Amino acid sequence: MTGLTLQQQQKMQAKLSPAQIQVVRMLELPSMELQARVNEELQDNPALEEGPDPEELQQQNRQDEEDGFAEEDEYVNPLQNDDFNYDNYVNDDETPEYMTRQNNYSADREREDIPVSGGTSFMEYLKSQVYLTKMDKPQRHIAKWVLGNIDDDGYLRRSIEQLVDDLSFQEGLIVSDEEMTSIVNQIKLFDPPGVASANLQECLIAQLEAKPHTHATETAIRILRVCFDHFSNKRFDRITERLHITDDELKAAVNEIVHLNQKPANAFTGNVYENHTTTIIPDFYVENRDGELVLTLNTGDIPELHVSREYKDMLDTYTTEKTPGKQTNETVRFIRGKIDSANWFINAIRQRNETLQRTMQAILVFQHDFFIEGDETYLKPMILQDIADRTGYDVSTISRVSNSKYVQTEFGIYPLKYFFSESIQNAEGEEISTIEVKAILKEIIDNEDKRAPLNDDRLVEVLTQRGYPIARRTIAKYREQMGIPVARLRRSV
Repeated sequence: MTGLTLQQQQKMQAKLSPAQIQVVRMLELPSMELQARVNEELQDNPALEEGPDPEELQQQNRQDEEDGFAEEDEYVNPLQNDDFNYDNYVNDDETPEYMTRQNNYSADREREDIPVSGGTSFMEYLKSQVYLTKMDKPQRHIAKWVLGNIDDDGYLRRSIEQLVDDLSFQEGLIVSDEEMTSIVNQIKLFDPPGVASANLQECLIAQLEAKPHTHATETAIRILRVCFDHFSNKRFDRITERLHITDDELKAAVNEIVHLNQKPANAFTGNVYENHTTTIIPDFYVENRDGELVLTLNTGDIPELHVSREYKDMLDTYTTEKTPGKQTNETVRFIRGKIDSANWFINAIRQRNETLQRTMQAILVFQHDFFIEGDETYLKPMILQDIADRTGYDVSTISRVSNSKYVQTEFGIYPLKYFFSESIQNAEGEEISTIEVKAILKEIIDNEDKRAPLNDDRLVEVLTQRGYPIARRTIAKYREQMGIPVARLRRSV
């Protein structure tokens, strides 16, 4: 027999305030997205205004006047002083550090030369092409749904039957296999060539068919259609025997194939399609000034923000009424809500900038040698906990800061995640970064004899001779992470 019982229980839970939630969300935003978020908030909240706070400007002006009168008797014309240094007359004590760093741009910084491009995402680019086909409205809807099944590499790895079944289950739409095949075939004609292919063989053939037809491309298409397995395993002698072609014809055809893109989606971020790439703008700038590293936080076109003076005055007016009515109380709640939201937003941006600045400064100190030399071998093993310990932040905060953020150095632009790596021990027992090992591994493979490339066992021997004792499975893992194929696939003709 069961019954209901009443129990009292104490429980501790961590609950974030709205202000804390704002800060957490701001930390995850890179510079471009933050700028869009600020513009959105300026439109949604009339109590938030851009530009310097008029009250603070007035107070600053009054303070400057008082300081001027107090020092009038001691005034010395700096133009008559040979030891004059303008920097000595700049006082930032009353300005928060994060604001001085935002505006601390040197005159010779060539930020306008950063090669960035703006545009739509890969998926949006594909969807825009749906309207260039002769499909009717229902077919366009299905086509856009099919595009959602394309993976990050640009492949459509689901069969027609699976697409038909999923469409029926998810959208409640019934289409025949023939109609779905027709829609998929039209998508396969989209740019970039090879998109929506079911496998690598189909992808490469589609790219070759999109190129001007020459004897080399025709031979390459024959090789992929008839001898794809032989080509994948570098059995070139069997290809020449099967297709009755010369070694020169084989070499020309293979040269066409190796310059194709194995992942169609990658072409979208390359030079060929750079007009459509996602914008990447550094969140930090690091300058080497005579051996001293100077860090600057990039705020782009993000303006200064302040709470509207008009809204503050309205709140004061309504709250001083002696007999407020129901409508007045609702107005007060609305105005106070907008002002509180504006204050939260301003504080969230301030805390975001301070957190980013402090975290990047810790990374800069930790990886100082790399930022000076630009050599991967100078990178030290570094995990999130290392930076958390130096900054006093939680590991989750460091993770949010490093996600989708970039830093520009004189050696190039790097994602912050690039500087985090695990460690291994070399022959001397020293802790070294896995990035250093990968760099050396890549160097060995780049300089190997392509007619007899080194397999993983030989790579283990070479690395061990250099003082990096690493297991074979670790070599295979690093090689796969860098996109380097096995030895037999690296062999050239």
